[in-house]
Amino acid sequence: MAFLRNLLATIVGLIIFSIIGFFMLIGIVASASADEAPTVKTNSVLYFPMTGVLQEKAVEDPFLTVFADAPPAQSLLDIISAIKKAKTDDRIKGIYVEPMYLAASYAGLQEIRDALLDFKESGKFVYAYGEYLSEGDYYVASVADSLFLNPTGAIEFNGLDVNITFFKGMFDKLDIKPEIFRVGEFKSYVEPYIRKDLSAENRLQYSELLNSMYNIYLSNVSNSVQIPVDKLAEISDQMKVSLPKDAEDVGLVHKVGFEDELKSVMKQKLGLSESAELRTMKMNKYIQAIEKESNYSRNRIAVIVAEGDIVMGGDEGIVGATYAEEIRKARNNDRVKAIVMRVNSGGGSMTASDMIWRELMLTKGKKPIIASMGGAAASGGYYIAMPADTIIAQPNTITGSIGIFGMWFNFGEFLENKIGITHDVVKTGEYSDIYTLTRPLRDAERAIIQRGVNEGYEVFTQKAADARGMTQDDLKKIASGRVWSGEQALSNGLVDQLGDFYDAVELAAKAAGIEDDYGISYYPKEKPFIEEFLEKMNAKVQFTLFGMDADPMAKAVKELNQHKGLQARVPGNLEVR
Repeated sequence: MAFLRNLLATIVGLIIFSIIGFFMLIGIVASASADEAPTVKTNSVLYFPMTGVLQEKAVEDPFLTVFADAPPAQSLLDIISAIKKAKTDDRIKGIYVEPMYLAASYAGLQEIRDALLDFKESGKFVYAYGEYLSEGDYYVASVADSLFLNPTGAIEFNGLDVNITFFKGMFDKLDIKPEIFRVGEFKSYVEPYIRKDLSAENRLQYSELLNSMYNIYLSNVSNSVQIPVDKLAEISDQMKVSLPKDAEDVGLVHKVGFEDELKSVMKQKLGLSESAELRTMKMNKYIQAIEKESNYSRNRIAVIVAEGDIVMGGDEGIVGATYAEEIRKARNNDRVKAIVMRVNSGGGSMTASDMIWRELMLTKGKKPIIASMGGAAASGGYYIAMPADTIIAQPNTITGSIGIFGMWFNFGEFLENKIGITHDVVKTGEYSDIYTLTRPLRDAERAIIQRGVNEGYEVFTQKAADARGMTQDDLKKIASGRVWSGEQALSNGLVDQLGDFYDAVELAAKAAGIEDDYGISYYPKEKPFIEEFLEKMNAKVQFTLFGMDADPMAKAVKELNQHKGLQARVPGNLEVR
């Protein structure tokens, strides 16, 4: 009995401790998130630490205030808005950029780069200091009036690459058989599951895409550092920069030096003595401050932020029904005068994409719609941009990939040969078990499924042709699942102009006749803190709190589980580095 009493007391104690700890954690995090908005002091330098992961519209994560190990999410649209505001803010005298391996698409980096160049037109300075500069970091930092590189640091300046992981060998060893259906020789999302290397078509499109993006990179860097493009290409191709001193000698950085030396330069620029305090304000604090100070206009431009995979359900990514509802809200809101579709997606479910497309088509003609493409607006991402009156892309946006596929796996031999599980079936009709995962498909079944994929491709290409004012035959010449850079897409007619997010916003305001008086409302709305908190208390909380992430292979398996129905996705995990 004594043992049971002690056991019960221990269990009760643990429950009470857990409850108390839970509410203490709520109190700590709520307190951290409820701090008053900071005040911008005069003669300040805006400090931008380029670190973490760049998202289109990141929500301030209260957990990171308490558990700071996780990489921070940087909010692109807030950052460029802050830089735009700082240009005319007399309290801000310059910007200090410190690159620290910001994980971002090149189009996202282009947005920041463009904003900094625009900021410099005010006559204010941009200085940068780095210890280890990736190719992407340098793309932004190269706009600085003065760029210092740590004497024992490093800079990467050796070109771009795409590294694709292939799973066919693993599937062969496990006796797992992919069932693939696609249209178009360039619709190569499925290649990692059926090949061990790149097809000739896939290698061609990646090669031309990378060359287009790197030409843009070199051209823009050349304009900033005043080194001819052919000389930069030579430095890159022959990897002439492997040490900090090399970077200084060829002119990629202004000086090999320490951070305190750059801060001394900034003090001199501000007319401060060496012993005086250099007043800096961190980017996230400035974003909070200007949000509090902003004036409200009744004329709103609704920015629909569509980032991630396009899916049919769940609470992550671009959920078809959810985004259709957000567009409907914007259409029915009398204060919303125009809509900007901000798309950063490699696609996903064709059905979910079509749901979003339909709501935009119902809005078209009632309110101006401008599409602003981020890092990617490809396949399903292009599908949801098509209805716009004008499509604006960055030169290095990854877009196109007009094509679809269907995919699932036959696990029959794996289950029987590896773990001894077999299946049998009783059915009412010849095709009752067509979508089985435990046997090979018959030729007649494959023909049925391929017919559906073919029809889906016809629907996609016809809608794209109608949107772009082309014949379907002409559209198909640039479709077949092929990806293009934004610059290439402008040439072949898939986008209307090149530009950044604010080009899209200003065009939307002009089209609505409100260019002198408007504000921006983001959709979907940010969730209240307590709702966000409770969601983080589910099974995924361990990853959020301690900065851990799921194994990439486990993520791939989870992603495969989402491939239900026809898919419109960009090829592979396309990450340009």
